[in-house]
Amino acid sequence: MNPAPIEIPPKESYTYEDYARLPEGAPYQLIGGKLVMTPSPSTLHQFILVRLLGYFLDYQSKEKAGVVLVSPLDVYFDHEETYQPDIVFISKERLNIIERNKINGAPDLVVEVLSPSTAYYDLRKKYKVYERHGVKEYWIVDPEEETVEIYVVKEGRFTLHQQLEHQGRAASVILDGFTVEIADLFARLP
Repeated sequence: MNPAPIEIPPKESYTYEDYARLPEGAPYQLIGGKLVMTPSPSTLHQFILVRLLGYFLDYQSKEKAGVVLVSPLDVYFDHEETYQPDIVFISKERLNIIERNKINGAPDLVVEVLSPSTAYYDLRKKYKVYERHGVKEYWIVDPEEETVEIYVVKEGRFTLHQQLEHQGRAASVILDGFTVEIADLFARLP
């Protein structure tokens, strides 16, 4: 017998407490106090995500510099902002932000692979929250345009560190020696 679905009454603004009442796996993120439905990603998105994850896992196993985690995973920023970034990296010095049910605070590095349904949030809303809450490095990967943009914090603001299209080597600022070959990342996609 399936349990009755949990109903969240309509409100002007939702909080993390409302969000936490959703059933596990519910396709929502809490963005600006709104419950935003995020449909399943496309196969193109997933191909890119898995390839990127491979780079991160290889780096993690060699460098032992921290932990890489992949969506779906809640990252709590404040009572109206809880996201599920595609990939997060948390340095070993900050592993205390990893709790049983969520990441409580800004990861050191966040990767978002753009999808048509989430691009606005990734490029505008989330960008500002990541910047404000102390994400040190933000990668935006666009499978359609085959681009990677890397933003790093300087004087409390994101600045564009690197922008690559179709080829080149994306290099992290905060993860010493971490690079991604763009041609390999986007090679032979469906």
